[in-house]
Amino acid sequence: MNVAICADVGSTYTKVAVVDLDGAGLVSTASLPTTVGSDVLRGLDAAVAAATAGLPVGDAPWYVCSSAGGGLRLAVVGYEQLVTAQAGRRVGLSAGANVVYVAAGRLGAAELAAVRAARPDVLLLVGGTDGGDAETLTHNATRLARARWRVPVVLAGNAEVRDDLFSMLVSAKVPVTVAENVLPRIGVLAPAGARAAIREVFLRHVIGGKRLSRGPRFPRLVRAATPDAVLTGVELLADTLGGDLAVVDVGGATTDVYSVLTPDERESGPGREVAGSLWRARTVEGDLGVRWSAPGVVRAAVEERLLDAAEAEVLAAAARRRADDPAYLPAGGAERATDARLAALAATVALRRHARGAATGERAGRDLRDVRLLVGSGGVLRHAAPADAAGVLAGVLADYAGGWPLPRAARPVVDVEYVLAAAGLLGAEQPAAARALTARLRGAGHAPVARCVGGAVRAGRPECRDTPG
Repeated sequence: MNVAICADVGSTYTKVAVVDLDGAGLVSTASLPTTVGSDVLRGLDAAVAAATAGLPVGDAPWYVCSSAGGGLRLAVVGYEQLVTAQAGRRVGLSAGANVVYVAAGRLGAAELAAVRAARPDVLLLVGGTDGGDAETLTHNATRLARARWRVPVVLAGNAEVRDDLFSMLVSAKVPVTVAENVLPRIGVLAPAGARAAIREVFLRHVIGGKRLSRGPRFPRLVRAATPDAVLTGVELLADTLGGDLAVVDVGGATTDVYSVLTPDERESGPGREVAGSLWRARTVEGDLGVRWSAPGVVRAAVEERLLDAAEAEVLAAAARRRADDPAYLPAGGAERATDARLAALAATVALRRHARGAATGERAGRDLRDVRLLVGSGGVLRHAAPADAAGVLAGVLADYAGGWPLPRAARPVVDVEYVLAAAGLLGAEQPAAARALTARLRGAGHAPVARCVGGAVRAGRPECRDTPG
């Protein structure tokens, strides 16, 4: 049997999918709690054993991504708040990072202290277009060198001084990786080099540094941060779809939004963004989640006038119960309906922010009118009753009061089989299988694969229970 084992080690649950590389089908899936409190390999090995029980998988390759331990925390230091710093922020989000701090201009003692206080895993140092201003980038690199900075740095600024600054940082024993300038000229955003460098640093420094597992095996297994893998899967889906696409991933702590738009005349028109347009973008809403961040969902929904006072009071109490017990599983139809309502509000607010541009930093926002496919993801949707999951996405598509351009003819689907992360993991080495996995979301006919928390499932077997993760 020619299969690959794809696994996402999340902060709450570890999800495993066994993929048939020849037929590009899902053979089996399993989901078990992530064992962050001891060693994440315990939960990963148990989930793989559950998914492969009774299957002749042999020495099947493992493809693993991870967001355990808080994922990848990134700080950005740039030249101007609305130009290179904003460009760096957008690139960081596209690389699967949680951007925890953005600084612009020359670093002083107070700014350096603030960057340290944000506890980044990686610092993205940018500034100046190629051949443009070099003084600010040089000052900030020098400041980091003199401060004995030891957090890994990705240097992706003005190409004219990049090599000299790299040598200086290396001499000061600053761990540094060089990438192409994220903003080589005004209005041109070039994320690929920095995104690859951030991925490399994440794998080389961050995974092992989080002490999620004893020994070198887990760092060797992990190939990407989970959001980076998912974005790659989203990009593959968009390429095969041949049109605009949006994904909303409702989690326990955050709600992530991905969108892939077709470049148009705005890219070179008079109203173009000086920080460049990122046509394949991701945003993270850290106050919107159905467990840890559930109270934030209620607060944001009230601010957006999506709730009246009576419903807000009831939901606030339910949200607090979920935040106090993130492992909570709904018992009965009423509690499942509450989860669905929180998910609908989180998805609606997250899409509003993404489209308005507040989360992406784009002054003109993101035009989602031509989105053809809206994909819902996250455990609360994957394990919901089909009608409940459909209701969440229908509410997003009917959000006429949001002040953002609604998709005009989008088809809603739910990634119930969790194929986006698997497709992203397989994309580089098994592109045909990855593309075939994304076809399952485009509506190609396939046999359903059941999901189960606590063991493996095969096609035709029922789910075991619900899960938020």
